[in-house]
Amino acid sequence: MVKQRKIYCKEGIFIKIYIKKDYEQLSEKAATIIAELVKEKPNCVLGLATGSTPIGTYKRLIQMHKNEGLDFSQVKTFNLDEYYGLGFDEEKSYSEDQSYARFMYEELFKHINVKPENTHIPNGKAKDCESFCREYEELIKNLGGIDLQVLGLGGDGHFAFNEPGSSLGSRTRKIALTEQTLDDNYEAFYKDAGFTREQMPHFAITMGIGTILESKNLLMLVNGEKKAKITAKALEGPITASVTASSIQLFSGKAYVILDELAASELERYDYYKHIEKMEEKYS
Repeated sequence: MVKQRKIYCKEGIFIKIYIKKDYEQLSEKAATIIAELVKEKPNCVLGLATGSTPIGTYKRLIQMHKNEGLDFSQVKTFNLDEYYGLGFDEEKSYSEDQSYARFMYEELFKHINVKPENTHIPNGKAKDCESFCREYEELIKNLGGIDLQVLGLGGDGHFAFNEPGSSLGSRTRKIALTEQTLDDNYEAFYKDAGFTREQMPHFAITMGIGTILESKNLLMLVNGEKKAKITAKALEGPITASVTASSIQLFSGKAYVILDELAASELERYDYYKHIEKMEEKYS
């Protein structure tokens, strides 16, 4: 049997790879993991992500809140990133734009009982960006660190907006977006909203890889066939700044990776991951 490189390395440190049939099952599993943490630690610190992938997870969490009483009143949240130039106004209200602040409000925050003062999103309108980034890092530390960080996977293998070439020890900072990221995000969020590609932001504020890897737990979500090759590179390829998501292989906590079958289709150890999942279900 082929051995998996980093699963159950030692007690308390592992990467668990779940391969689900489709996006709905992926979202259900991810929401269950998040809900278990919220129930176990009501004042937990959640790291959240934007993009199309976590929307299903957020919808399920909203259902759990409304139908099962899942309580977010003590939860604190930190988002991975925000477009530079967009975000909250001075009163921390949500304007009609394509900001990630508005995305989080529409897709999650306004539907649950999380307190606005407990939600934190990089301020794309910060007048002193460097100072803001330092303060964002300090605030995370002062609250005890992130208990569980939700992550997606960019088309070029990035975590948050840590584009290829980013240091694996990087911190929260302003960064220029690559052409591929601009193309992907334009098609996903800007084209149908009536913007030209030139009108969308070309810079962002992002948590660094070093910041992400200081989280206590990671939850990486990937769906769709177009992400299959880059998923394999991130999970089974060499650890490299050219694919910043490959840094998950360095993670020293508990990492949960949930894929649909299409995203997992290029994994060399696909059958092994499925075998482990079946054994866990049988003997847990």
